[in-house]
Amino acid sequence: VSRSAKARQAALQSLRLALSSKTLSEFLLERRLTLTDSLEKCLKKGKGEEQALAGTVLTLLCLQMGSGPEGEEVFRSLKPLLVSVLTDSTASPSARQSCATALGMCCYIAAADLE
Repeated sequence: VSRSAKARQAALQSLRLALSSKTLSEFLLERRLTLTDSLEKCLKKGKGEEQALAGTVLTLLCLQMGSGPEGEEVFRSLKPLLVSVLTDSTASPSARQSCATALGMCCYIAAADLE
């Protein structure tokens, strides 16, 4: 993971574009842990735009992974961070909105428990 915020944002934008234009389920299955780890770092350490992009990429990742155990695993591991950014009053409005959308969409698609 690059130390430069600009490089991470560019990578997230590329991922957003790729995930919204192609079905990459097989490719993603093999790399979900790497992707989850990278998104986790962006949500934890990033600010503003980087967090907002990470939320968007996570939403697209959940859509691609679907409702199977893999999608559920990705959602379960990142859910606490989404809630954390969403409830952080110092986070940017765009980051909070993106995390709220990711939480809602991923919960709808990949949450195992009905709660």
